[in-house]
Amino acid sequence: MNFLYTIFVFVATFFLKIATIFSKKIKLFVDGRKKTFHKISSLKNAKTIWFHAASLGEFEQAIPIIEEIKKNYKSYKILVTFFSPSGYEIRKNYELADVVCYLPLDSKANAQKFIEIVDPKMAIFIKYEFWPNFLNELKKKEIPTILISGILREKQLFFKWYGGFMRKSLGAFHHFFVQNTISKELLKSVNFTNTTVAGDTRFDRVSKILNQDNSLGFISEFKNNQYTIVAGSTWQEDEELLVNYINNNASENEKFIIAPHNIKSDAILELQKSIHKKTVLFSGKIDENLKEYQVFIIDTIGILTKIYAAADVAYVGGGLKTGLHNILEPATFGIPVIIGHKFSKFQEAVDLVKIGGCISIKNQAELNENFITLKNDANYRSLTGNINKKYIEDNLGATKLIMNYLKDKI
Repeated sequence: MNFLYTIFVFVATFFLKIATIFSKKIKLFVDGRKKTFHKISSLKNAKTIWFHAASLGEFEQAIPIIEEIKKNYKSYKILVTFFSPSGYEIRKNYELADVVCYLPLDSKANAQKFIEIVDPKMAIFIKYEFWPNFLNELKKKEIPTILISGILREKQLFFKWYGGFMRKSLGAFHHFFVQNTISKELLKSVNFTNTTVAGDTRFDRVSKILNQDNSLGFISEFKNNQYTIVAGSTWQEDEELLVNYINNNASENEKFIIAPHNIKSDAILELQKSIHKKTVLFSGKIDENLKEYQVFIIDTIGILTKIYAAADVAYVGGGLKTGLHNILEPATFGIPVIIGHKFSKFQEAVDLVKIGGCISIKNQAELNENFITLKNDANYRSLTGNINKKYIEDNLGATKLIMNYLKDKI
């Protein structure tokens, strides 16, 4: 199995280079990795704690831990690596990290060279990133390695009879901080008992949002004290349903703020053209009388969290595709959240759909029905939002549990 994995990494490396011709995202993926070893060379001989996240969502789970380490252990350098361009490109200038770069592809040579240069005092992997060669190298060097906000599933290779190669790599972890008891029991089934059900560090992160200034003057001007739906991180599948509702069902006193996942100019203009109501873009809002518009398209990044503060209801995108975006950010404001039906890989969505704070829809009719019900029934809206708020409050504390463990290892 080890041999087959080595061949797979070699073949993937070859074909990715060819694919750069056809895909801008893959070109970022490949070209960005060319700079990794140069970037991490600045950390040689430094006391470094290494955080690795697949993409942006997982990185959000690392932030509370990074903040605590930077506050309490100032002599340490922070290295953040990403697997995906969608994480790296947005967070490459993260102010609390000393180096942010791509993780090299998981070959033995890359793992050995990377670990030799960085020689981290601790490695912290987020949620479900398991790279056998990197993990084996960490184990060989006896470097403390932690998984935080972990999620494991029965379908994963670790729990198959033929998954011994991957199971062996789990031996690198000194401790697993997982989100639920299912993950703990799965690890126990393959003889790993060094586990703690700590929950998700993002709860601690989003709870702090309420203590910051979330006001945005242009959003207040647009909202004009009217009922407002904020649709965040939307994909085309989400936008088709949203636009249909806006064009055919929305009342005149119902406002919409849409923050698409894809903010390329051609996609934004296509979205704007599809909407028949008066629509303004963030990039074109200068000198506009914003309260006169019914739809506001946010063609920029970095302000969605604050925009959720102005919402009466939130729609979070990705759940009609394959990757649901962050529902905890709107939930912390105590408002109802609507999502698509593909959410089984997201524990918080599973929980909130079950208890009624989050509403899952599969099609246009269900979207329309729930939008109309939430608008017309303020009491139902309030009760639903309060379920979300309480859920956040009840799940705080993962960061403290993890830091209590780490303080004896740093």
